[in-house]
Amino acid sequence: QVQLAESGGGSVQAGGSLTLSCTASGYTYEARCMAWFRQAPGKERAGVAAISKGGRQIYADSVKGRFTISQDNAKNTIYLQMNNLKVEDTAMYFCAASSQFECSAWPSPTPFPYWGRGTQVTVSS
Repeated sequence: QVQLAESGGGSVQAGGSLTLSCTASGYTYEARCMAWFRQAPGKERAGVAAISKGGRQIYADSVKGRFTISQDNAKNTIYLQMNNLKVEDTAMYFCAASSQFECSAWPSPTPFPYWGRGTQVTVSS
């Protein structure tokens, strides 16, 4: 089992920045791929970004150039630096982990068995 704990959500105005963190505990060796997903009210959960233990980074087209995913393997923590936030980025953000090699199944949420509780990001105009 892998436990995930997110932090760093909040409310900002459009154009602002936030950094989310997600720390894994438990059987962290299973977390070869870690990712961020988001879900807005009435919408399906969607992939935002993913990073493999080897450092491969993948982004949804909607966040490329604005968001950066990074990791600190020594701390079993990933980060999502979000810049130039838009109103449409408003959602609950979830951290997820799986044993996928190089995050091969991303952006589908189905192959991720481990999930955090989520952290709310609200962007106002």
